Amino acid sequence: MDAQGDAVTVEQTAADFAAEVAYWREVRGMAKKALAELMAFHPSYVSHVESGRHKPTEDFARRADETLNAGKAIWRRWCDYETAKAREAKAATTAVPAPRRSEQPYATGSAIVVEHDAARLDYDGRLYRLTMRRLLRNTGADPITRYLIRISVDRYPGDPERSNAHYRAHPLTWEELALTATCRGEAMRWQAKHDRDAFKELWLLFDNDQGRFPLYPGDSVWIEYAYTVSDTKWGRWFQRAVRLPTEHLEAELAFPAALDPVVWGTETSMSAEASPLRSAPGRREEDGMRVFTWSTTQPVLHARYRLEWRFRARPEQDAMSGEFR
Repeated sequence: MDAQGDAVTVEQTAADFAAEVAYWREVRGMAKKALAELMAFHPSYVSHVESGRHKPTEDFARRADETLNAGKAIWRRWCDYETAKAREAKAATTAVPAPRRSEQPYATGSAIVVEHDAARLDYDGRLYRLTMRRLLRNTGADPITRYLIRISVDRYPGDPERSNAHYRAHPLTWEELALTATCRGEAMRWQAKHDRDAFKELWLLFDNDQGRFPLYPGDSVWIEYAYTVSDTKWGRWFQRAVRLPTEHLEAELAFPAALDPVVWGTETSMSAEASPLRSAPGRREEDGMRVFTWSTTQPVLHARYRLEWRFRARPEQDAMSGEFR
């Protein structure tokens, strides 16, 4: 398919997007329902996209491109669609456009900017406990009442059939995750959005049984949440995906020093293949733990930073991995 010119309509670019998704799905020999489940969408969603009943979205384009390993082809079709929409919107109005904000939302309608994103992963030799702290700022005009988080694992990333079979037999459960979340010292309720064997997506709510505490326009607030995953389900890497405008991102890994851990990392983006982190993780010894730290400022949207490790004092034959966002 050739690159589209300026005269292409929104309807045509939407049709091109649907055709691109169908093409790559067929190349990979995947049924519509199977693709939707892998992407954590409703089973009928891919069918609706390919038929044109659902219009392209950024989130769907990103997930489809990654799941089908389409080499950014699906992503480029979504960009063509957004360009056509913007062009037609500009032509349809003579009003003076509003000043462009320097902070661009990750998803349409988003008003959240992450001023500081800090993750700490602790391992005790059997369990991983992830603690996430985020300083959120509301740059929109309306109060924010919930915040979306994701938990997903893939023990055998090079063998999807084996991995799927493993999680069917040993699914992640809410009980074992033991999720906790707070905001300004107040416990936050949560509401499940997707509940799969190896994937959870849920809303953290800015309220509890005692009252509500929305994030109002112009305000910033720290939220903190934590959960536990056994090392039979969480593997030996930890990936951070930049899904919202973020000003500072940092990660800390704490492993028993007796295991003699070593850590390295890579980074990728929508326009670049994986490459080594631009700076090496720091290292320090602390109360019998070896702690590794890494940080970056102003990460680009869609960038992904992956820290990997191995325990030289405890070799493992199975390569395992997990992604938590």
